[in-house]
Amino acid sequence: MNIAVILAGGKGTRIGSNIPKQFIKIMGKPILAYTLEIFQFNKNIDAIEVVCHSDWVNEVNRIVDEYGITKVKWLVCGGNTFQESVLKGVFNLKNKIFDTDIVVISFGVSPMTTDDIIDDSIRICKEHGNAIASEDVVLCTCIKDDEYSTTQSILRESIKGFSNPWAFRFGELYDAYDTAIKSGILDTLEPHTTSLYFALGKRLYFSKSVSSNIKITTREDLELFEGRLLLEQKKQQAKTNINGGKNDD
Repeated sequence: MNIAVILAGGKGTRIGSNIPKQFIKIMGKPILAYTLEIFQFNKNIDAIEVVCHSDWVNEVNRIVDEYGITKVKWLVCGGNTFQESVLKGVFNLKNKIFDTDIVVISFGVSPMTTDDIIDDSIRICKEHGNAIASEDVVLCTCIKDDEYSTTQSILRESIKGFSNPWAFRFGELYDAYDTAIKSGILDTLEPHTTSLYFALGKRLYFSKSVSSNIKITTREDLELFEGRLLLEQKKQQAKTNINGGKNDD
């Protein structure tokens, strides 16, 4: 079984909104709804778990009901940090799924993930035990000396950029977080599950991603997503007009 874990507990302070960014509406629909629909309609996803802040449980339930997200089986209250939220989501699945099942972790504010990206993460995870959506870095890169300057470059061919989703065999993922709790390292890590795997000396494997597969973080990201929706709407309208014209003939 393949289970999507959707992290929807962030506050979105960098975006400057009075509500968490996953609940901001774009063209009349919350961002979280767009994200959930991606996994709802993906043929390889069997169930969904949503991790959210306790204050927003009712809103998540409303979105699930309104948009017919029938694959949602579990709704979990997150913690005070990213790592705590992932841990609670993972620990909630204990005794509910098998160790060999695959958990696909994604952000509730990643509404431009495509089926082929999800499918490839599952494929690579089946082969290697994990898969991290990644892409080659096209920008020239450097190491900051400070906030204003640099004297050191990085060969871009030697690095990869991580996006999401991240896929893991459940048993290995559970053991990683269990070890982190027992060893006391969880609070010392950067807010990514990849950081935990690196801290434990584990190898991560690349799966497919593209530059448009972003996590919405800034106002510019919101505008980018809205622009994509408008473009898709325009293409669909043009297709409808063409088909309508053919029918008239």
